Amino acid sequence: MPPIALLSVYDKTGLLELAKALHDAGVQLLGSGGTAKKVRDAGLPISDVSDITKAPEMLGGRVKTLHPAVHGGILARDIPGDAKDLEATNISKIDIVACNLYPFQETIAKPGATLADAVEEIDIGGVTLLRAAAKNHGRVSVLSDPADYDEFIKAWPNVSEGLRARLALKAFEMTATYDAAISDYFRGQYATAGESEPTAGLVQRMQLRYGCNPHQKPAQAFVQHGTLPFKVLSGSPGYINLLDALNSYALVSELTAALSLPAAASFKHVSPAGAAVGLPLSDTEKAVYGVEDLKEPLTPLATAYARARGADRMSSFGDFIALSEPCDLATAKIISREVSDGIIAPGYAPEALDVLKKKKAGKYCVLEIDPKYKPDPVETRQVFGISMQQGRNDAKIDTSLFSNLVSKNQDLPQSAVTDLIVATLALKYTQSNSVAYAYRGAIIGLGAGQQSRIHCTRLAGGKADLWWLRHHARVLALPFKKGTKRADKANAIDLFVGGEVLAGGERAAWEALFESPPQALSETERAEWLAQLDGVACSSDAFFPFPDNVYRAKRSGVRYLAAPSGSVMDAECIKAADEHEIVFAHTNLRLFHH
Repeated sequence: MPPIALLSVYDKTGLLELAKALHDAGVQLLGSGGTAKKVRDAGLPISDVSDITKAPEMLGGRVKTLHPAVHGGILARDIPGDAKDLEATNISKIDIVACNLYPFQETIAKPGATLADAVEEIDIGGVTLLRAAAKNHGRVSVLSDPADYDEFIKAWPNVSEGLRARLALKAFEMTATYDAAISDYFRGQYATAGESEPTAGLVQRMQLRYGCNPHQKPAQAFVQHGTLPFKVLSGSPGYINLLDALNSYALVSELTAALSLPAAASFKHVSPAGAAVGLPLSDTEKAVYGVEDLKEPLTPLATAYARARGADRMSSFGDFIALSEPCDLATAKIISREVSDGIIAPGYAPEALDVLKKKKAGKYCVLEIDPKYKPDPVETRQVFGISMQQGRNDAKIDTSLFSNLVSKNQDLPQSAVTDLIVATLALKYTQSNSVAYAYRGAIIGLGAGQQSRIHCTRLAGGKADLWWLRHHARVLALPFKKGTKRADKANAIDLFVGGEVLAGGERAAWEALFESPPQALSETERAEWLAQLDGVACSSDAFFPFPDNVYRAKRSGVRYLAAPSGSVMDAECIKAADEHEIVFAHTNLRLFHH
């Protein structure tokens, strides 16, 4: 019996050339609907699918090829059992399947396309033909793309196993892409937040105004299984808001898991501006962090956010906040006074939610995340059209990570371990290269996204220095005019402790914030105060390539250091640490984050 080719295509590009070549090669042609008609009109002999199914096309063409006579012929293997079944049912093997699908994506892209239009373009029989033929590619050749017709014709009848495998893969990818487009469309129709009550009752998708920039449209956030693990209680999150929210919540949840303390983070552009756990605040720290006048008693969660926000107030301006525990009233009161884009937490006290919903005239973004949510172990991203996958960074950071002490000084108190955990976990969610300084359970300086590690160390050290200078008595006593806004105070203090040389209108605007213009800190005052900073922990997301990092860290009060080993200069870095009696832990964990 001659080999049989089943032709059932929507895109008829190259169809007649394929049909003629197969006919000339002695292949029996079998076709459905319009495909068979086009081939027949060209003068080529072709049988209708109904000739073997003994059933006409029905339901307006919805059912054509869904029949055992078709799929039995495609799926039959070259084994005795299958041959016996085919003989008993008088079914012939099908050796070639040429099929492509209804234009679903093109249909839904048309202006004014309706749900009914979309439904009618969901191909059932075609997808089934492709999957059946691709599954049985050990025997059957499947042609899903007209671009492959020429290569196949040249190879026939000696089609290699490799070619059949490539054609099968293409068919599987076609059906996967097709199904993804369909599910994405119906996710938008039936399970999208922000529209009328979804028919399916589930929220799997959130349409966003735009992506990273206003011209990047369309934009969405979605899950392919279950529902989104968060819900919007107020406002409307943007693309970058969600990047910050999800990264920052991962950070604080891991901090709490590692240290059994409430945690908070202040994120900007997908890196922490600050992160902290809920250790008590001294009176000086309350003044530095601007919460000395808060009427609500400070809870551990509130102190965590005060520390996180106060570490680098300039970078935290307009932050996205993450809390590891339900937001209480004291924390909400602190947030209410700051310029912030939004918050994510596993819950909210009713009175706290009332406070937050009043921010930004009711447009403040408030997200509630399911604390039981666990992301998939494999994450996928696309860059320049190329998809990449990797196992999620599930590395656990705890006390054991810092057990390999390589320095002469091995006195590592628990408070320093806490700071190293805070610094290292912050690095896990910071754009690399990165170096973090931590003190009393909080990040005090973070150098993110630098190509050179020494620049990370300098940047983080410089921020730590400014943080410490804000504790100086003269800074705490700056004579601001009554009614000066918090953001203006933060900017003025940053200019003061940074030693910026101001002139002209900039200096006049700065001086106008004070009852009387303050005298700048002298170099001696600065040096003497900075020399008092000690006991700081510093962690790096990768090894230190040169000892200059150790020397720079020491100048900002670093007493405890952690970094992966692996540098050819490890010995020199340890020598530098020993010179300054720094406790140095070599970890076995690199933490690049991009």
